[in-house]
Amino acid sequence: MAQVTFKGNPITLVGSEVKVGDKAPDFTVLANDLSEVKLSDFAGTVRIISVVPSVDTGVCAAQTKRFNEEVANLENVQVLTISADLPFAQARWAQENGLNNAKIFSDHRDLSFGEAFGTVIQELRLLARSVFVIDSNDQVVYAEYVSEGTNHPEYDSALVAAKQAK
Repeated sequence: MAQVTFKGNPITLVGSEVKVGDKAPDFTVLANDLSEVKLSDFAGTVRIISVVPSVDTGVCAAQTKRFNEEVANLENVQVLTISADLPFAQARWAQENGLNNAKIFSDHRDLSFGEAFGTVIQELRLLARSVFVIDSNDQVVYAEYVSEGTNHPEYDSALVAAKQAK
């Protein structure tokens, strides 16, 4: 598993680490209206999965806004932001921050995404900051588990992978 810290302290990630070349595992998360959403619902598109511990923190908010802005310029690319925040908090945040290109989903119910992608922080029951790019054939073409949970991901690397994916 990836070695990750949160505020300098080592944390334990639970689930299966996903690597470039893997077939992306399907998962079920909740939309803001509490309906179930699966990765397969976005089949045939390139997907950037932007994972944040909580949209109500500075780095997470910046990450969500950056991918929301960047995807406006990309064809056939979806941004799926996933956190363990409650769907109601996500809906409030999205409305207050003008989230109009990216979609935001909650993994709070059963951590289906977090366990499938190895991002569950055992000590906090949050998801570790990470970014995955899945191509239209469901292959992982980019995977980053951010080594320090309070740092930003490598935005440019993820965006290059998304632009090159088909």
